[in-house]
Amino acid sequence: MQVMEAIESRRSIRNYLQKPVEAEKLHKVLEAGRKAPSARNRQEWKLIAVTAPELLARMPEACCGQKMVGQAPAVLVVCSTKGGLMNCGQESSTVDCSIAMSFMMLEAAELGLGTCWLGAFDAPAVSKLLDLPPDWVPVVVSPLGYPGESPAARPRKDAADVVVKME
Repeated sequence: MQVMEAIESRRSIRNYLQKPVEAEKLHKVLEAGRKAPSARNRQEWKLIAVTAPELLARMPEACCGQKMVGQAPAVLVVCSTKGGLMNCGQESSTVDCSIAMSFMMLEAAELGLGTCWLGAFDAPAVSKLLDLPPDWVPVVVSPLGYPGESPAARPRKDAADVVVKME
C-alpha cells in the first residue's frame, strides 16, 4: 500500500472485532510513532499500548463513556514527557504527539487495523488509570483493532475551499 492509499482508506472505526492484534502488527504501529518527526528531534513522548483486559475494561470511563474504547483489543495513548512553545508559538507536546499518532494511524490502516482519534477523554483519569508518572501527560488516545464495520468515507471539502497557492 502506498501512503496515499493508507490516507484514503483510513476511517474512524467505532466498532471492533474481538480479535487480538498480533504482536508483530502492534510493534509496527508503535514503530511508526517512534519514527515520527518531533520538534528539534527531542522525541519527548511515550507511546503506550494498553492491552491488559482489566485496564481496557476501565478505559471507557476515562474516555467520556465511549464504549468502543473498551471493545477494542488495544488502546494507544501518546503522552508528552515535556512541553514548551516552539518559535512559531505552538505547544511542541501537542504537535509532536499528534504527528506520532497520525503516523501510527496510517500504519494501522496499512496493516488492516482500525483506529479512531479521540478528542473526548479525561487526561487526569487516563493518567490515574494507567498509573502514569506525573510528567507523562496524555495528549492523544485511540482504540486499535480489527474493524467490525466498514464506514463510507466522510465528505471532504473541495481543494479549492482549503488549498491556497501563493505564487
